[in-house]
Amino acid sequence: MPRLGSAKLYHILKFDMLVEGIDIGRDKFHNMLKHLCLLVPRKKKFFRTTDSNHLFNKHSNLVKGLKINKPEQLWVSDITYLKTKNGTMYLSLITDAYSKKIMGYEVSDNLKAESSKRALLMALKNRKYPHRKLIHHSDRGIQYCCPEYTDVLDNHNIKISMTQKYDPYENAIAERVNGILKQEFDISNHKLHKDEVKKITKNSINIYNHLRPHFSCNLMTPNQAHLNGKFDYKKWGNFSINEIWN
Repeated sequence: MPRLGSAKLYHILKFDMLVEGIDIGRDKFHNMLKHLCLLVPRKKKFFRTTDSNHLFNKHSNLVKGLKINKPEQLWVSDITYLKTKNGTMYLSLITDAYSKKIMGYEVSDNLKAESSKRALLMALKNRKYPHRKLIHHSDRGIQYCCPEYTDVLDNHNIKISMTQKYDPYENAIAERVNGILKQEFDISNHKLHKDEVKKITKNSINIYNHLRPHFSCNLMTPNQAHLNGKFDYKKWGNFSINEIWN
């Protein structure tokens, strides 16, 4: 986790530091990293991967006012670009909104629906609570609106929800997870070949799910939160999911 934030890094290291007799608080730890120029600056760049100019059915937003209180109640989906040494790759993600666990993913060199479908099929295979009622939320991109994708959701009795305008806050969790993988794990790297990016993405998602603590999950990892399912849903940044979507 080469770009992990100081607060999460402190949470992971504090026990080992105490064993070594290092008595230091979180704020002092942050200030020490700052003094040593070890804080990681954020990367910000906009790259649009959504094509909503199509004739397929665009579904309503079913998430407005929804109270999230358990895993596999709501999945959020998105696609982000990855730079490589020999061209652009695209990462399709399916994330559980409650636990923040990445349930399915696919790295490909195109934006075809088949790539997003493979991420969805992986997520379905990884379900821990297959009998729970589930909502799938995404933007209105052609990949998520075409029958090749929606038929899979219908066949598994999953309700379909979509954003109503191009606003990142309408799919904030998916956008946030994209940012974590690209900013903290640096999986978008123009120095790497496509095959290397695929391998690094796989390893990074495994580390993200099983080792990276989340403030919104009481500092549990996404996998722990997904299996636990007994904590109050918390805000992302300054917004709760209901504030974002209301």
